Amino acid sequence: MIRALIFDFDGLILDTELPDFLSWQETFREYGGYLSLSAWATCIGTSEDAFDPLDFLEAQLGQPVDREAIRSKREQRKTELVEKQLILPGVERYVTDAKRLGLKLGLASTSSRDWVTGHLSRLGLTEHFDCIKCANDVRHVKPDPELYHAVLDALDVRPDEAIALEDSPNGILAAKRAGIFCVAVPNSLTQHLSLDQADLRLDSLADLPLRKLLREIQKSDR
Repeated sequence: MIRALIFDFDGLILDTELPDFLSWQETFREYGGYLSLSAWATCIGTSEDAFDPLDFLEAQLGQPVDREAIRSKREQRKTELVEKQLILPGVERYVTDAKRLGLKLGLASTSSRDWVTGHLSRLGLTEHFDCIKCANDVRHVKPDPELYHAVLDALDVRPDEAIALEDSPNGILAAKRAGIFCVAVPNSLTQHLSLDQADLRLDSLADLPLRKLLREIQKSDR
């Protein structure tokens, strides 16, 4: 029996991933470089340590750049793009229906707590979550399952009693390593990546009501 729904944040609740990528692409173009999705994909849904865009830029240019100036300008541009984003389709309905059905709501994000809670508060979603675990709360982020284990423990549910909603390969891998049924819901960026390890793929949460998703999972368990 499903007792909990666990959301990713970046790219699943709010599309912060496309603004992140686009702001770096703009930076590369400004300096005469090029940033491909295949290069950037390694860091989607995991720690920023997985890929250093400034190392990549310097390697293309063959010379050092003013890292502090680039980071400051790029971060400002990312913020401008993120603040234009709306909650992704179906998210609010899933949150409302989960509460109505008596499900616990958790959130597992590789981003910092300040980043996640700041946006959740701005979007009016914070109060709905029973547990929020972020990069600050664990030693290892996705694709390691530690974040999911932390949420499961906090919600007091078993892996087979939860559903994970993820948008990236790293997030999906983390959920599956934790033994959780994972639904892939790609955004405009991650739809171009391989999400084959997910148990189910939806183009949008708006495509399948939560009640129907629960029925589908129950059927698959028989």
